[in-house]
Amino acid sequence: MSAIDHFTGERFLPGVSGEIAYEHCHRYAFARRFVAGRRVLDAASGEGYGSALLAPIAASVVGIDIEPQVVAAARERYASLANLRFDTASVTALPLPDASVDAIVSFETIEHVGDDDQRRMLDEFGRVLAPDGVLIISSPNRPEYSDARAYANPFHVHELDRDELAARLAPHFPASDWFCQRRYLGSAIWREAGGSAFEAMSGSPSAVAEARVPAAMYYIVVAARHPAALRDAPALSIYADADDAEWARIDHEAREVLRLDALARERDDALRAQMHYAAELKTMVEYRDGVIAARDREANELRHRHAELDDALVQAAAERDRLNRQIGAQERLIAYRESVRWWCMLPLVLARRLWQRVRSL
Repeated sequence: MSAIDHFTGERFLPGVSGEIAYEHCHRYAFARRFVAGRRVLDAASGEGYGSALLAPIAASVVGIDIEPQVVAAARERYASLANLRFDTASVTALPLPDASVDAIVSFETIEHVGDDDQRRMLDEFGRVLAPDGVLIISSPNRPEYSDARAYANPFHVHELDRDELAARLAPHFPASDWFCQRRYLGSAIWREAGGSAFEAMSGSPSAVAEARVPAAMYYIVVAARHPAALRDAPALSIYADADDAEWARIDHEAREVLRLDALARERDDALRAQMHYAAELKTMVEYRDGVIAARDREANELRHRHAELDDALVQAAAERDRLNRQIGAQERLIAYRESVRWWCMLPLVLARRLWQRVRSL
C-alpha cells in the first residue's frame, strides 16, 4: 500500500496506469544506461519505485525524500533489495558525504522548490557528486507545460524554461546533453534484426512528411562537470508499459463511446416513439375535449328546456288551481240554486231586483 492515501495526479504511485506512468517510468528506464555499476542518489525518490528500477544495475542506490511516511513505506516495500536504502531528508540538505555518489537522478523535483532552494539543491548535488559523476535531471518546460495550456499546477512552486534551467545547471555542471520528452501515441515499425537508425513521419491519408520535432513538454538533462563524463545515448527512446494499459484504456473508451452511441440511438428511437404516441394522445384528447364540449352544450340546452318546462308546469298548476276554484264556486252555486231554500227565496230576490229598476227610472 502507498503511504499516500489517494492519487493527486502529481506524485506517481505504483499501480497507477496510463499517461503519467509513461512519463515517470520512461525517465527511470532512460536513466539506467547512465547509472550502471555506479553509486546512485535518487533525489526526491517518492514511493521508491524508480530507485528500485535502478538498483538491479547500479552498485548501490540511496533514495532521499522529505516525507517520513513515504520513506517508511518504500523501505518496507523494497526491503529485499540489499543495495537499496531510503533516508528522510531535504534535497537542500543531503545527509551524504562529499563526492560520495557517482550519479544523481532527480526527476520532477526542481519545480517543487523556490528559487533560492533550487540553487541550494544544485549546490548539494555538486557537493555529493564525484568529480566524474553525472546528474540526470528532469524539469517541465514552462512555456509548453503551463503557458501554452493556460495551466497552473498547484504543486509547482517555481517552473523554469530551457534557458533558466541551463543557467541553474551551468555553475556546477557546464557539460550537458539535452533530451526532450513528450507523450506520444502512434504506430511503430522496427527491423526484426535490430538497428540504430530511425525515421519519424507524420501525415494523413492525403500527405506524408518528415515529422516536425514537437516542443518539449519536459526536459531531461544529463549534466556533468566534464564532457568526457557524458555517456552516449540514443537519439530516440521509446517506452511502453508491459501491459499496454494506455492502449487498453483507449480501446475501452472507444468501446464505451460505441456503447453510449448505441444507447443514444435507442434513446432517440424511444423518444421519437414517445413523441408519436404523445401526438396521438393529443389528438385523442382534443377529440375528447370536443365531444365533452358538445355534450356540455347539449346539457346546457336540456337544463334550459327543463327550466322552461318547470316554469310552464308551475303556471299550469296555478291555472289548474284557479279553474278548480271557479268550478268549485260554480258547483256550489248550482247546488245552492237546486236547494229548497233557493226556490223559496227566488220570489223575494226577483221582487227586489224589480224594485231597484223602478227606483232607477
